[in-house]
Amino acid sequence: MDAGSGASSASSAPDAGGAAQQTGGPPRPPAVAPPGEAALPDRLWTVPNVLSLARLAGVPVFLWLVLGLHANGWAVVLLALSAATDWLDGKIARAFHQESRLGQVLDPAADRLYIAATLIALAIRGIIPWWLVGLLAARELVLGVALLRLRSHGYQPLQVSFVGKAATLCLLYAFPLLLLGAYAGPAATVARVAGWAFGIWGTALYWWAAGLYLAQTRQLVHPAVMVKAPGGNAQAGAESERMGRGDG
Repeated sequence: MDAGSGASSASSAPDAGGAAQQTGGPPRPPAVAPPGEAALPDRLWTVPNVLSLARLAGVPVFLWLVLGLHANGWAVVLLALSAATDWLDGKIARAFHQESRLGQVLDPAADRLYIAATLIALAIRGIIPWWLVGLLAARELVLGVALLRLRSHGYQPLQVSFVGKAATLCLLYAFPLLLLGAYAGPAATVARVAGWAFGIWGTALYWWAAGLYLAQTRQLVHPAVMVKAPGGNAQAGAESERMGRGDG
């Protein structure tokens, strides 16, 4: 899933801020990713990117299997392959240094598209309720607003967190189990219970990951400002502001 994340050199931010102050404007970060992470190369044909593209190509096939043929078994096989490649592309990217800017965007986009398509298909089939679709869709809307906020300040998307990866894997495990649970019999009942367990945990982790993303976004677009407290020094003022935000 993770093919990498955009980043910039930590030393470039002060220079950008100083240049803006000399012209009378507010400090602005460079139009790159958050400080402290290595810049990613512009590469297209890497193994992780090919795996992500393969996952994207499987989305319409999955919808055809679930909604057209009602072939739940083959749909489960396709979801299992998607989950396997989701794990594999991140491993390959880190092990063989094949991170890229395209992978940074393509990999989570493929995951979200798969989750969205699966949610809609299962809701249409009546396997899951529409309120669950709305709950996960609201999370994506929140992250979309946060991403626009980052873009407006010149930052690239943040790296996908471990919590976000765990949430995606839980949901990708939940969907095939819920599909199998649509059948009759004791085995289907066990699959349905396990599927809902993964679904509930995945949804909770999904929102937890969103909270972490929002916290990182806030730190980037609203950095701490050194202010002079009445009767004190600049450091005391900054500490007071930090405590006021509940960071202490």
